[in-house]
Amino acid sequence: MAEILDAKDPAAIARAAHVLRAGGLVAFPTETVYGLGADATNGEAVARIYEAKGRPRFNPLISHVPDFPAACRLGRFEARAEALAEAFWPGPLTLVVPRAPACPVADLVTAGLDTVAIRVPAHPVAQALLRAVDRPLAAPSANPSGRVSPTTAAHVADGLGDTVDLILDGGPCTVGVESTIVGFAEPGEPPRLLRPGGLPRAAIEEIVGELRGHVGPITAPGQLDSHYAPAAHLRLNAAGPRKGEALLAFGPDVPRAAARVLNLSPAGDLREAAANLFAFLRALDAEGHARIAVMPVPNVGLGEAINDRLARAAAPRTQLPRT
Repeated sequence: MAEILDAKDPAAIARAAHVLRAGGLVAFPTETVYGLGADATNGEAVARIYEAKGRPRFNPLISHVPDFPAACRLGRFEARAEALAEAFWPGPLTLVVPRAPACPVADLVTAGLDTVAIRVPAHPVAQALLRAVDRPLAAPSANPSGRVSPTTAAHVADGLGDTVDLILDGGPCTVGVESTIVGFAEPGEPPRLLRPGGLPRAAIEEIVGELRGHVGPITAPGQLDSHYAPAAHLRLNAAGPRKGEALLAFGPDVPRAAARVLNLSPAGDLREAAANLFAFLRALDAEGHARIAVMPVPNVGLGEAINDRLARAAAPRTQLPRT
């Protein structure tokens, strides 16, 4: 089992940076979810991410950097992409842009594409680690591929504890769903929403205009049909639970028939619901429920990201073993 260090200790950050520079894997908190970090310029280290997660190698990774100048060493930013970076970085936004001519990240990070996904996280632990290691970090969510994303260090240890060299514990993540991904791969074309996430679509469209949807092959993380899945089977938009179902509720009006209920937000607050989503799915899964009924969540603001995660968690899939 990987050692868990308190991220408030500067010595823990220094040790984590040393592990990463040596080609190791370090799980660390961001404001969205915990990431499984490796030196993005080291192909062998990046391969360890895919092996640890059991992740398909056609699925690209996000490169994390501390600021916009560092991002410009990886990718080429047109005016609209730069405007989004200026408005929302650091924060829960990933931009997919053409690779810079001297982009140092390994081809395995981009899955062989001529684009690169880049994010500047806002979490102080992530920022401290990125500045200490002084290299871009490839960091998907720190969980087995396709399973529920981790929002605490304990979640990481439960899923990947024996494959990670070190876990930095920075407490629970505040946003709770992965970053929004916007693509600028086609010059002159409108940007595309590749994955809804912790930054609402409306905030982005205020700056760059209407976002198109994703079409074609996988170009960014989180686009697999079945993803973020617990072992339990989910039934969405449920008015209430059926016999044998636990209930993932939302809002003040919870059916009395439910024997086991976790409420994403009794007040109907989408921000609170997003922060609780993965932790509550994990909790119900750990209790051994085979089926979970999920009450409707409004598809506005952060609700778009919540419903995207729920739809992928409920998608048909090969049975995932409990861990």
